[in-house]
Amino acid sequence: MGCMRVNMHDAKTNLSRLVAAVESGETDEVEIARAGHVVARIVPPRPRSQRRPGYWAGRIHIHPDFDELPDDIAAAFNGEQP
Repeated sequence: MGCMRVNMHDAKTNLSRLVAAVESGETDEVEIARAGHVVARIVPPRPRSQRRPGYWAGRIHIHPDFDELPDDIAAAFNGEQP
């Protein structure tokens, strides 16, 4: 495995084939170059980490007046002048 570099025209022409090569593990990544300079890479997605319920418990504090809408903002939502 390794890295494959293609120019922009080849990438546009063969996008499905390049994605399939990364997906199958034929190559680790595909670099897309314009005028010899890499401008993009096709890489496999990073594995998602498992969600942990309660991860933010104790870290987030909601202010007691969170659900109270100030009169001037309520008026603006209703199209009225405050």
